[in-house]
Amino acid sequence: MSDVLQEMSEALQRGNAPKVKELTQQALDAGTSVESILNDGLISGMGIIGAKFKKNEVYVPEVLIAARAMHAGMEILEPKLAEAGVKPVGKIALGTVKGDLHDIGKNLVGMMLKGGGFEVVDLGIDVPAEKFVEAVKDGDIQVVALSALLTTTMPQMAEVIKSLKEAGAAAKTMIGGAPVTQSYADEIGADGYAPDAASAVDTAKALMGVA
Repeated sequence: MSDVLQEMSEALQRGNAPKVKELTQQALDAGTSVESILNDGLISGMGIIGAKFKKNEVYVPEVLIAARAMHAGMEILEPKLAEAGVKPVGKIALGTVKGDLHDIGKNLVGMMLKGGGFEVVDLGIDVPAEKFVEAVKDGDIQVVALSALLTTTMPQMAEVIKSLKEAGAAAKTMIGGAPVTQSYADEIGADGYAPDAASAVDTAKALMGVA
């Protein structure tokens, strides 16, 4: 990995958005491949932050700042990715279920998934089952990620999974949120469960069979 990409990864981990933007442009100007900038610069930095987050070495604010820095680099890189034909790892529809207005956890998961190379369609908060079904029908979605922070809205996750099955959707489902557990995921027939935002990337990749 080149020094510029190493520096980019480190700047991203510190949350230095202007520096990440500058280094992304510098790497492009130097003829570094778009794929290499994405994987060895941006995704690598976000992956390190994700691993630290799992171990409680960094917390939500640091992750949000790092994600903002990644976004700064992605603004420059996104048009080039399309030109180079670099495909995302997969496409995920993400939302907080109906009746639940919490979005910090959902946003964090979305940032981590983007940092893991996924294309994320964020459906927002208070999302009814039919909106998840529509998103899957309309948009080549491989995984549907459901978030809930209240025990009272958890049954909506079961509702979404039931609606997706009834609609014959092939997308895999994964759930998460403070009160959610693996046993609840098993009970309602979810394909995956993530205890935190960093684990969501591993769960999504496992569901899609990518390393």
